[in-house]
Parts: sequence; C-alpha cells; structure tokens
Amino acid sequence: MAKIATNSNFAEILASDKPIMVDFWAVWCGPCRMLSPTVDDIAEQYEGKVEVVKCNVDDCQDIAIKYGIRSIPTLIFFKNGEIVKRTVGVVSEAEIKSILEELL
Repeated sequence: MAKIATNSNFAEILASDKPIMVDFWAVWCGPCRMLSPTVDDIAEQYEGKVEVVKCNVDDCQDIAIKYGIRSIPTLIFFKNGEIVKRTVGVVSEAEIKSILEELL
C-alpha cells in the first residue's frame, strides 16, 4: 500500500534509505484516477524495496510548490533524498518499472 504524504511527514519519507516514488495527484484529476491503480500495483509489487508515496496537491500545496508541480499526475523518483527522474502525465506500468529497476 502506498504511503500518504502530508506536510508534516514528507521530510521523514525522503529520509528513507530506499528509492522513493512520489505520485503527485488530486481527487478532481481524471488522468490521476487513471494512473492510481498502476501506482497501487507498483506499491504492492515493490513492497520492501521502494517507498511508494501519494501526495495530494490540494492537501500539500507547500510540497507541490517546492517541487515545481505544474501538471498532474506527476511522478518524482528520489534516491538518497535527491530527484533522479520525473514523469508528467499517465505513464505505463512498464515505464515506471523500468525507472525503478534503474534505481535499485
């Protein structure tokens, strides 16, 4: 299951020693709803190897601004607290897995 990011726990999430994938989304976003099942599947498949996090941009506006989120869905991939990759829009499960495998 994906973790839920909040303004108060985001720094702690980024401190993980595992690669991190953050899904920036919103309830009202159709493409976000299309991508959500894929993100959930990835969270299940990579449990214990990758931290999968969902960040609702309406609830966490400060985080969205900090990372320059202009379009959603946006996936940001972190390793050692640093951004290593970013995708915007709906991407395939295969593409996400390819990125994650590079980070592992």
